Amino acid sequence: MNIPTACITIRPITEPDCAMIAAAFAAQGWHKPLAQYQRYLAETQRGEREVLLAEYDGQFAGYLTIVWHSHYPPFAQHHIPEIVDFNILLRYQRRKVGTALMNAAEHRIASLGHAIGGIGVGLHADYGAAQVLYVKRGYVPDGRGLFYRGRHVVYGEPVTVGDDLTLYFTKTL
Repeated sequence: MNIPTACITIRPITEPDCAMIAAAFAAQGWHKPLAQYQRYLAETQRGEREVLLAEYDGQFAGYLTIVWHSHYPPFAQHHIPEIVDFNILLRYQRRKVGTALMNAAEHRIASLGHAIGGIGVGLHADYGAAQVLYVKRGYVPDGRGLFYRGRHVVYGEPVTVGDDLTLYFTKTL
């Protein structure tokens, strides 16, 4: 018995993609404004960021970006590119789209001579699938603890659990 398999392709962002991406996420109730993708495209054209789009059987399924000069201080200090803003449309999750994007991003980072890649992840349940994916792919915490609103958290400090509370990971590529 032959079971058809989906075709996942990865490609760089183009100008017409900006509106399509914003609309696709809006259709599932996620606020991801057009201006965000226009900014990403401009940063790509300046060589600051790379945006990789995934298509599943020819349909947009998700994306991630690589920031070549991370805003996370330890990554910036050691010139570690960071994978950021990794999003898969709900209907394409658990179909290997995220894996294909991560494979492409890691390959791209390594192909430009970087031995290490970095990624940050939120700590609440909405990021649970990402947390598991990163660990399974061999990412390990960078050992600096939690990062919150531009600085590392110290013992006993109260923080609000939300998108601003992150843990950063690295992987040798």
